[in-house]
Parts: sequence; structure tokens; C-alpha cells
Amino acid sequence: MEKRWVLKQKGRKDDVEKLAQELNIEPVLANLLVQRGVKTFEDARKFFRPELSDLYDPFLMKDMNLAVDRIEKAIKNNENILIYGDYDVDGTTSVALMYSFIKNFYPNIDFYLPDRYSEGYGISLQGIKYAIEKDFKLIIALDCGIKANEKIEFAKQNGVDFIICDHHYPGSEIPKATAVLDPKRPDCSYPFKELSGCGVGFKLIQAYSQVNNLPFEGLTEFLDLVAVSIASDIVPIVDENRILAHFGLIQINKKPCEGLKSIIQISGLAGKTIAIEDIVFKIGPRINAAGRMESAHKAVELLLAVTAATAKTGASDVDDFNDARKNIDRSITQDALRVLSSESKDSKQKSTVLFNSKWHKGVVGIVASRLIETYYRPTVVLTASNGMATGSARSVTGYDIYQAIEKCSDLLENFGGHMYAAGLTMKIDNVDKFKARFEQIVSDTILDEQLIPQVEIDSELRLSEITPKFFRILKQFQPFGPENMAPVFLTENVSDNGEARVVGPSKEHLKLGIIHEEEPFKAYPAIAFQQGDFFEYIRSGDSFDICYSIDENNFRNKSTIQLNIKDLKINNRD
Repeated sequence: MEKRWVLKQKGRKDDVEKLAQELNIEPVLANLLVQRGVKTFEDARKFFRPELSDLYDPFLMKDMNLAVDRIEKAIKNNENILIYGDYDVDGTTSVALMYSFIKNFYPNIDFYLPDRYSEGYGISLQGIKYAIEKDFKLIIALDCGIKANEKIEFAKQNGVDFIICDHHYPGSEIPKATAVLDPKRPDCSYPFKELSGCGVGFKLIQAYSQVNNLPFEGLTEFLDLVAVSIASDIVPIVDENRILAHFGLIQINKKPCEGLKSIIQISGLAGKTIAIEDIVFKIGPRINAAGRMESAHKAVELLLAVTAATAKTGASDVDDFNDARKNIDRSITQDALRVLSSESKDSKQKSTVLFNSKWHKGVVGIVASRLIETYYRPTVVLTASNGMATGSARSVTGYDIYQAIEKCSDLLENFGGHMYAAGLTMKIDNVDKFKARFEQIVSDTILDEQLIPQVEIDSELRLSEITPKFFRILKQFQPFGPENMAPVFLTENVSDNGEARVVGPSKEHLKLGIIHEEEPFKAYPAIAFQQGDFFEYIRSGDSFDICYSIDENNFRNKSTIQLNIKDLKINNRD
């Protein structure tokens, strides 16, 4: 699939020159910083040397005082507290964090996660009835609840109070819970709006600790869970999330909880310095697989494990779930691609909406993402559950799929999510109406260029500028993630040094030695995934342009700089 290369606008020249001088770094690096909003020496200090003291006061979040007061009241009155969370990674880490924190000093506590299949997303009546039956007077809901107005009212009428810790967009009316913590509330002035659900939960335990004179150092043990939630929920890794992710990664690499330690071992990451991408591709999917394939309770139990033996068993279970999940999502993806390829009219469409009552509910979000790799357009994949059509939506760069779905709200029973990902449920009879409406909305609002995959390039770069000092500073831009992605560079008119070869089980990747005319005898090792089709041209010795990130390749205890080629374009090709 051809990609569109977009070169970012350079930072203001005066800002770049001033920062380069103050920090004694190359202008290219200073420009990368200015592009990320880092314009002063103090900005750079906070960016490169985050401090936990830079975290915001949790009481800047609306209702925080009410939430802390209600927990204190529950403890004073010896009430039962139920920790309730969503079944994905953000939800399960949130539950593990809140449960572990309160359990340290209060015994009357339990946790509950809804079943993806019988209860669906968010607060369920079944969960509330469980709380009523078991005499829980307070529910702390994490990563869900911001739209559960009627259910929270039902709980209130039956003597159960709610504290909501959410980070999704609210509806037109905020639920009448005891406290609603959500930085995306229109009436909330909290300075950072993009916390994960687990991040909101962390702010609550931070606030409780402040009021009760508990040492902040006691909270750092939970930052591994917060980092996992930030990485897995794909929230921007800037501002407060950057601080939490930075120290969370330190915790993961030095002293993770037993559950995460076992997942790290079973994922083949033992002995490696864990980075955000390892969480996204190795750790997160295993935690998620429990809720997708069986029960999210197993993921929380793993994250709460106190012995290595218990954690090892739990990690083995989620690893098995993940293997099963991969087999199922691969099969459904192939099925979905067959449907799309047989519907020739879809080639003119600007969205994808597929429904199959037999597809596995736990993997439809993954399938939606896979379909975008072939048909690059906003995608909704639905299956049948409890007599309804329910599923997940995924978007393309720059297009707000949540807003598009919101314009179909009269056809939906419920929905929620973010700009790039959402969940939705509707009557099966409404699927065709939704498909037509959604297609019309997307067609009217999406730009043509948003339907072409984009490679965003931070800067042009000469290969000779890739020095050890340059790379050492570049590594300090981590942790990478949304709004601070690994910088991508453009170098034109390069060629291979004659050592190009195809690698991979299907010969789908390229290993190259990249050279440029200004340094014809110095080759830069490079890998180009999924670009084996270019092999014949490249080995001819003709020039091409590359956009790439710069990685560290560790092989046999030897570390080398490697270019990770995101895309390449052949010069003067018809």
C-alpha cells in the first residue's frame, strides 16, 4: 500500500538556535524538541529529567475532595468497598492498583469485573445487584462509568454509592454519583486531560495519601501498573503521562510486581530493558487476552499475586489465552478480508462496517485494526451478543471516529470511546441503517488524504549526522508514544552497499547496508520490514529515498545503531 510522506513543519528558527546553544546539542535535535513544545532550558529539564514532584496536585481534579471523603467515611463506618473495573488492560491494572492500595490498610474490600459476553462493557446491572446482595455500600469504578447515569441512579436508590474514575468522554449529563473523577468533564479544570483510567485511579490514591499523611514513596510501587495502562491504552505520552510512564518503566525494570515479572519472563523479555513498545506488543496483549477469551478476573488475580509460584501459574494461563486469541483473530481477519474482497463496490467506500453473528466478541477490535492495514479507512466490526450487535471501531490518522459514531447515536443502545477507538452496541435490525449512515457521515467529513496511510517525518537528516552523541541524546527522548513518537528522519538518494538480502520466513523483509555519496565507504546497517518486494531494484545499485527511525540492535551482546526503514521510494520509477 502506497504511503503519503508528510514532513513536519520546522520549529521556529530563533527557538531552535537558542535551544541548541543552551543545551549544546545539534540543531536537528533542538528542532525535534521545539516540535514537541520544548522551547526553554526548563522545558528541556522537565522533558529529559522528569521528576515525581512535577506531578499535578490531585485536588485540582473536580470532585477529588468528595471522593477522598467518601472513602474515609466508608473506612470509618466499616463499610464494604467494591473495586469495579473494565475488562481491558487499563481496567484490570486500575483494579489491581486500587485494590492493592486500599487492602494495605483496610480489609473489607473486594473487586469485580464484568463479563465481556454476558454483561458487556462498563457498569452492569448484574454487577450492581452483586454489590447489593453482598452488602457493598461503596463502589469505586475505574476506567468506566462516565455514561452509566441510569445504573448509578439505580445503585443509589438501593443504598450503594459510586465513585467514578474515568477518562472517556462524558455524555450530555454527568452521572449523579458521590464523586465523578474525569479530567474530560467540561467543568473539570485539571491541567492534563489525557490520563489513562489507571492514571485517574493513581491520582485518587495520591490524594488519599496526602490527606492521611501517607508517604508518597509508598505509591511508587504502583507505577508499574500505571505505565502498563498508559502504553496499552495508547494515550499521549506527554506532560503528566510522560512522568508516570518514565518512573513506571523504572519500576518495571527494577522491581515489578510478581505478576508482571512472570509475564516478562514468559514473554521472552527477561534480561531486556523493558520499553513502551514491549508493553504494547508483549505484555499488554497477554493481560488483555484473559478478558477476551475467558475472564478478566484472571488478569487481576495475576497482577495481585504475591508469590512467584502463583504468578507463574497465572502468567502461563494468560499466555495460553493469548495464543488462542491470536489463532481466532487471524481466522476472523481472513474471513473478513474475503468478504471485503468479494464486495467490489466497497472499493469506492470510505468506511468499513462488517457484521457476522458468529465472530468472537473478544477479538473484533483487533480484527478492525487488522482490516485497516489492507483497507485504510474508518472501520467497525460487529458480532452478536445477548441478542444485540456489538463490537469495536478503529480509525485512521487524524479522523475522529467517536464523533462519527455519536452522529449515529439514535441507532445505538450505547457507545463510548476515544478519537481513534470506540465500542458500540445496537439492535441487530439497525446494523444496515447504521452502515449506511456511518458511510454517509464518513464520506462527508473525511479528507481524501486521510484515506492514504501517512508516514509523518520529523526532519531531514544526513547520515553523517548519526554520531554516538546524537544517538545517545536521541535515546533520552524516550519513553516514546502518541504525541512523542520515535523521531522519523528522511534521507534522499541513498543506495545499498551490495549486501542487501531478503530475510524472514516468507522473505518479506530486507536487510541492507545503507550508503550515501557523501560517505561512500561507510555503510549504516538497516532493516526494512515488509518491503522485500523492493529487493531486485535495490540490489541493482540504483538510488532511493528512505524515511526511518534510529534503533539500537542488540545481537550476541553487541550493540549497534540500526536504521529501521518505515518506507522507501524509488527514484525515477514509472
